[in-house]
Amino acid sequence: MSDDSLFARRPASFTEPEPIDVTPAPGDEESPAGERPARPARSSRRRRIVGGVVLVAGLIGAGFLGSAVLRITQQKDATLGTPATVAGLQRDTSEEALTTADYLRTAFAAGIDLDESIGAVYGDPGAADRSVLLFGGTTLLWSPERDLDSMLELVADDTGAVSDVREVEPGPLGGVMKCGVSRGTDGDIPVCGWADHGSIAIAMFPGRDTGEGAALMRDIRSDVQTRN
Repeated sequence: MSDDSLFARRPASFTEPEPIDVTPAPGDEESPAGERPARPARSSRRRRIVGGVVLVAGLIGAGFLGSAVLRITQQKDATLGTPATVAGLQRDTSEEALTTADYLRTAFAAGIDLDESIGAVYGDPGAADRSVLLFGGTTLLWSPERDLDSMLELVADDTGAVSDVREVEPGPLGGVMKCGVSRGTDGDIPVCGWADHGSIAIAMFPGRDTGEGAALMRDIRSDVQTRN
């Protein structure tokens, strides 16, 4: 039977169905088929998350800056002295020791701009060959570790290369302390130095090893450095 005969046999009461409107609703014209329009709330939430991250980063940065400022304030006003006795050692006032101390003090001060400088030789009552040579000074240092590294290089120029430099515990006064070994024709000499935002100093410890030098340096520092 042909299609025409089927349509021809439709009841007289049959009416054509109303056409279905498939036009997209307003605002949906650009949405890909099968996808829902983007929700503004999601981008709003993203902005809040990003804003929170920026705020936290800002607070961390402010905390770090505040800590640095406090540390500088606490350390900047330092004084170094050369008392007659430090850490069980006696200051050597012989002409030879005074000449050596003045030479080291002058050479050190030439390498860094200091407000005040010191130099001293301290003898060990139990061993004449274990004298300690101490030199340094005070000034406002913005980068103590960098300045200490520079001064250790200066010592290397005068006494032989300082090798095996490593950071050691600076003690209760804080800052940074490093020790190494000056290797010269007369043997190896431990060299230690400290630096903070108000002072910098280096000492040489002939007749001792690096561990002894580091411990003695902390004791010497506690006797020669004060803060206002």
